[in-house]
Amino acid sequence: MAEAAERHETTRKPVLYRLRGMKSVPVRRDIVYRTTATAPLTLDLYAPRKSKAGSPLPAVVFAIGYPDAGARQRLGCAFKDMECYVNWAQLAAASGLVGITYANEEPAGDVHALLEHVRDNAAELGVDATRIGIWACSGNVPVALSTLLPDARVKIACAAFCYGLMLDTKDAGYVAEAAKMFGFANPCAGKTIADLAPETPIFIARAGKDAFAHLNDTIDAFVAAALEQNQPIALANYAEGVHAFDLDQDTEMTREIVRRILAFFRFNLLGAAT
Repeated sequence: MAEAAERHETTRKPVLYRLRGMKSVPVRRDIVYRTTATAPLTLDLYAPRKSKAGSPLPAVVFAIGYPDAGARQRLGCAFKDMECYVNWAQLAAASGLVGITYANEEPAGDVHALLEHVRDNAAELGVDATRIGIWACSGNVPVALSTLLPDARVKIACAAFCYGLMLDTKDAGYVAEAAKMFGFANPCAGKTIADLAPETPIFIARAGKDAFAHLNDTIDAFVAAALEQNQPIALANYAEGVHAFDLDQDTEMTREIVRRILAFFRFNLLGAAT
C-alpha cells in the first residue's frame, strides 16, 4: 500500500448543508466487501438513527472513480474518509436512507463488486437491494454511469450527479482527455446515452461557472440527448456556481441544490419528497 501523505486541507472540507442529527447517525465501519491480493476492501454504512432491525431501507452509494492509492499519496486519506463523503453519507442517513461509502483499488470494477456485495448481503446490512441509488461528482461520474448500463448486475433505481464529466460524443472526446490527464477511470468510453437504462431517473447539478475545460459541454450534450429521448432527467443549474460548490460556496443556492438532491433520492427511493 502506498504511503499516505499528510492529510490535505481539501479532505477536511465539509458539505455546506446540515440536517439535524446527521452527525450522530450510527456508522458501521470497515465491512469487507472484497478481498484482493493486496488488502481487503471495505465499506462504511451510515444508517438512520431510528432504523429497525428487520426493516430494510433504501441506500445511496457514493461512487468513486479514482484509485484510493493515489488519493492517499496526494491527499493523505481514502476518498471514503474525506469529510465531504462522510457528510454526504450522513445527510443520506439523516434523510431516512442508508449511506454507503467504500474504499477501492480498481474503480471501474470495484463499484460493481460493492453493489453486488450489498445485494447479496442486503438482509445483514439492513438494505433493500431493489432500491439503491448512486451519487457521484466531478471525475467520479463516468464510473457511476457504468452502473446504469443495462448489463450491470445490480439495478440502480436512480442517480444524482454533481458538476460531473458525463459521456463523450462522436464529435468530442473531452471525457477521455480528462481521464488521461487526471487519472480517473472511464468505463463508459465509446458509450452514448442510448446505452444507458432508459427508465432510470437522473438528477444533474450543473455549476454555471465551472472552470474545468469542457466539463459543462459534456453535461449540456448529455441533457440534450436525454431530452431528445424523453428520458426522466432533472437539471439544477447553479448559474454562479463553481466546481465543488457544495464545499466552497456557502450560499442559499448551494443549500437549495443539496436539499433538492436529497429530496430526489427520497422521492425515488422512499416515495417521499420531504
